[in-house]
Amino acid sequence: MNAPFPEKPRIAIVGSGALGCYYGARLAKAGNDVHFLVHSGRAAIMARGIRVKTPTERIHLKKVQAYATSAEIGACDLVIIALKATANDKLAKLLPPLMGPNTLVLTLQNGLGVEEPVAEVVGGEHVLGAICFVGCTRTAPGVIQCSFPGLMMIGEFGRPAQARTRDVAKLFERAGVKCEAQDNLEELRWKKLVWNVPFNGLAIAAGGITTDVILADEGLRTLARRLMEELLEAAAKVGHVIPRPFMDLQFERTAKLGRYSPSSLIDFREGRPIELEEIWGEPVRRAKTVGAPVPRLEMLYWLIKRLLAARKTTVKPR
Repeated sequence: MNAPFPEKPRIAIVGSGALGCYYGARLAKAGNDVHFLVHSGRAAIMARGIRVKTPTERIHLKKVQAYATSAEIGACDLVIIALKATANDKLAKLLPPLMGPNTLVLTLQNGLGVEEPVAEVVGGEHVLGAICFVGCTRTAPGVIQCSFPGLMMIGEFGRPAQARTRDVAKLFERAGVKCEAQDNLEELRWKKLVWNVPFNGLAIAAGGITTDVILADEGLRTLARRLMEELLEAAAKVGHVIPRPFMDLQFERTAKLGRYSPSSLIDFREGRPIELEEIWGEPVRRAKTVGAPVPRLEMLYWLIKRLLAARKTTVKPR
């Protein structure tokens, strides 16, 4: 794994939902050789391309290299996993055909413990993780509305940033994505939880509401802050000190999103699996191992778990 990362790599996007199409379209528009693994809506994407709308620009990738299987794509220099963590049981089938001796696998998934399943399939030395502070929604196959382009932070699984980490960050920078290489990937994951836990969680538990409603309601806004405080305390006990002003930044960013439906809420509404364990369950378990009390987080975890169980009795499998 000491080979230099190519300036124009061959890239596979595994999962062509909101994030996969958004980042894949940007990378392709920047002149990279991007191949999309598409499981649903492939005909629409091949016919109409990928369209991305942000507050400042519109991107239309007219010609999309879309495939039904990993074997059709073959070995790549960079594999970007944009699947939900709930689909990680598919990685053993999806990833091997995409791997070469120096392939890097970058997972964009939310939550704690998401690199481990990837490492089990391809080997930890190949694995990177990214934290995406972005607001993207897929409104139709290949049609993406991005209300907050934000930024991406990339780190190595179990290692500080290396030259290749910085090269991948530069790749995204050239594609118009604000991107930084960081030394502590696990700390980045705890930072992302500071937003995901309260806003994804309360959007579901409070009856299917958008982020602007959470911000406007004094009780929910206070609860969101208390959840953030519990996460900061738990993170500190496992060795990741997150400055308290980071909480204020989350509220400022969320206000800019307007009437935004978090991804977990969209999945919940549509009867799809959500990352219950990765976003809420695993932080609870890790907090308990270091003696950090997280009563509100644990309550939210069990409430969402109960809502998911109730949904199974009323929503037909998709």
